[in-house]
Amino acid sequence: MDKKLEDLQIFVELASEEEDSSYVEEIETDLAAARTKLENLELSTLLSDPHDASNVIMEINSGAGGTESCDWVQILLRMYLRWAELKGFASEIIDSVEGDVAGFKNVTLIIRGLNAYGYMKSERGVHRLVRISPFDANKRRHTSFASVDVVPEIAETEDIEINADELRIDTYRASGAGGQHVNKTDSAIRITHIPSGIVVSCQNERSQHQNREVAMKVLKARLLELERQEQNKKVAELRGEQRSIEWGNQIRSYVFQPYTLVKDHRTSAETGNVIAVMDGEIDIFIQAYLRWSMSS
Repeated sequence: MDKKLEDLQIFVELASEEEDSSYVEEIETDLAAARTKLENLELSTLLSDPHDASNVIMEINSGAGGTESCDWVQILLRMYLRWAELKGFASEIIDSVEGDVAGFKNVTLIIRGLNAYGYMKSERGVHRLVRISPFDANKRRHTSFASVDVVPEIAETEDIEINADELRIDTYRASGAGGQHVNKTDSAIRITHIPSGIVVSCQNERSQHQNREVAMKVLKARLLELERQEQNKKVAELRGEQRSIEWGNQIRSYVFQPYTLVKDHRTSAETGNVIAVMDGEIDIFIQAYLRWSMSS
C-alpha cells in the first residue's frame, strides 16, 4: 500500500508540473482503487475468529408471508451471489426447495473465498422486507421475513467424529432444473443426525456419492457450529449475558416502498440505494458489523 500511494503521489506531482488535466480521471480511478484496497485490508484485521478465513455455508429460509417470503428468499439469494461475484469468490447452490408460486422455501449455498465466513457472519439473523407486493392485485404493501444462517465450512484438519449408527440416510429423486442427470435416478441425499435433529440435504451434484459427500461436509459444519454455540452459551451464562439469535430478532430492514432504505438495526448503518444493495453491494453493513462486534 505504501508503494502504491508513493507511486500515485509521484504521478500527481508529474501531472501538476506538466499542468496536464488529462491525467485527472486516471488519478481518481487509481485513488479509488487504493482506497478500496486499504478498506479491505483494514477490514481483514477485524477478522480474529479462528474460522473467519473459512468458506461459508449459508442457509436462507422463508418466514411469515407465504409467497412473498419465498420470493424474498430468492432476492436475498441473488444479493449474496452477486456479492460473491463482486468479491471474486466462487459460489454453489447445493440444495433448494422451490416455493409453491415463486422463489424458494429454503436454499443452501456455499461461498468459497478467503474470509468468506468472517464477512458473512454479519448476515446471520432475520431479514425484513417491506414493499408493494407484485403478487397482490390491489397493490398493497406487504412485510416479509426470511432468516439467514451461516456456518464455516470446516477444514479437513478439524474433522469431527460422527457415529454412523446415529445417522439416517434417505435417497430421493432430485427436483427442479439441473440438467440431464436430474430426475433420472434417486441421486439426492438427505442425512438426519438423530441425536441433534439436524437434517441436511444435497441434490445438485451429479451422483449420489457426490451428494452424500457434500451433505456430510455440511452436517459436520453444523455440528461444529452447534458445539461452538453450546460453548458460547456457557460463557454467556457465566457472564450473565443473553445474546441468542432467534427467529423474529430482525437484524436488518429493507424498505422498497413508500421510500427506499436499507437499515441494520444493530449498527444503525443505512443507505437509501436499495438497488445497489440488492445488486450485492453490502460491504457497508459487513464493515459496520465487524467494527460493532469488536467494540461490543
